[in-house]
Amino acid sequence: MALRTKSIEASLADADEKGRSLKRSLKTFDIAAMGIAVAVGAGIFSVGANAAANFAGPGVIVSFILAAVTCGLAIMCYAEFASTIPVAGSAYTFTYATMGELLAWIVGWDLILETLTASAVIAKYWGIYLSTAFDVFGVTLPDTIALGPVGFAWGPVLIVAVFTALLAFGTRLSSRVSAVITIIKVAIVLFVIVVGAFFVKAANFTPFIPAAEPTKGAEGSFLTQSLVSFATGSAPAQYGVFGLLAAASLVFFAFIGFDVVATSAEETENPQKTLPRGIFIGLGIVTLLYVGVSIVITGMVSYQRLAQEDTPSLASAFDIVGLPWAAGIIAIGSLIGLTTVVMVLLLGLSRIVFSMSRDGLLPRWFSVTNPKTQTPVRVQVIAGIVVAVLAGFTPVEKLEGLINIGTLSAFVLVSIGIIVLRKSRPDAPRSFRVPWSPVIPILSAVLCFWLMLNLEVETWLRFVVWLAIGFAIYFGYSRRHSRVGRSMRE
Repeated sequence: MALRTKSIEASLADADEKGRSLKRSLKTFDIAAMGIAVAVGAGIFSVGANAAANFAGPGVIVSFILAAVTCGLAIMCYAEFASTIPVAGSAYTFTYATMGELLAWIVGWDLILETLTASAVIAKYWGIYLSTAFDVFGVTLPDTIALGPVGFAWGPVLIVAVFTALLAFGTRLSSRVSAVITIIKVAIVLFVIVVGAFFVKAANFTPFIPAAEPTKGAEGSFLTQSLVSFATGSAPAQYGVFGLLAAASLVFFAFIGFDVVATSAEETENPQKTLPRGIFIGLGIVTLLYVGVSIVITGMVSYQRLAQEDTPSLASAFDIVGLPWAAGIIAIGSLIGLTTVVMVLLLGLSRIVFSMSRDGLLPRWFSVTNPKTQTPVRVQVIAGIVVAVLAGFTPVEKLEGLINIGTLSAFVLVSIGIIVLRKSRPDAPRSFRVPWSPVIPILSAVLCFWLMLNLEVETWLRFVVWLAIGFAIYFGYSRRHSRVGRSMRE
């Protein structure tokens, strides 16, 4: 029974269910802006520097390109699915239509892991960057205050509350606010790239891929090794080819969120054309921005010098070349960048839970929409509360790796799902088709799985625990309450 599938026609019919449908109001610009909004955050100022300093050296440029290509191949598969089944749920809905309910549950559960963890982690960093931005202007504003024995990070709670309210009032309103903020942060990134380009030195790009060397100190623990490195018996090391690939897995975090954009399919006007077009425009712009920043970082300062910093970042590079004032601009850019990321992730989290609830795999109470705004206010508010509690009261930032592994596992199944859908429903209308199928879907699945193998052993152990909890919920509740299962028993 776990292999039962939900037909395309049934998914489309559910999108029109009274009291559980979403309002179609998003256009190509909104989708592209949403993709840029979720992908361009504070990470653009830090993740590249960290990957260059500790993993790949100047080869981080290739790491970004590899991550972008991998994401692009997977997004092609998302685009074909979205043009065929333009309803909420993203990879969860797509998998339900092709590979059955159990795998759909696993994908949905993984997407909840991705969006829940990412929302809380990014919100936590937003609070930290808020304090940093105030420091630039000489104002001391602690990011955490003591509530008895408990530390309370107030910033994350503030930003989550604001965007939870905006999303509850309507997706169109929140997307417009997000678009304005996105334009500002892209302008800041371009400014930083242009200024940094004047300090680039060709000598800093040599060696482009540094020779591998043993990892020093506590970082040599097997828990912090990549799974593939541990499985092959390699000693903990950094740089070299393995370092470049590990960096690709790390910077893949920069592209997290494009799959979340697909959750808005049910709220998009003419989704068959609008969604693929908007996603690809957004991905193209984001790739250019990240590659530009990585070239500037590694060209301004040698990777060995960056490695001497406790927390390597773009601000570190500007400090080293004698431009400390740029740190203020970068701090403000980071704060603005994270703002819209939180919004899109909260949107994605609520839409995934909404879709799974509408199918009965989670309590149906979650999928009721507000008759006036046609948004799932109940689940949006509950999701906001959970994220705020995690970000405000727990060290959730230690779970960053789970964001990547949750996304990549969904990418693998969606890529395989395209091949299955082409075989099972060749008649289904598609306004976008992945070219050279099944070669590209297979390549996408292989590359995504390879990036998964390059994540740390500790991340894999946590992922296994999350899956075990998911299986317990599925077999204890979801399988019995599934609407598809009930219709088959009647």
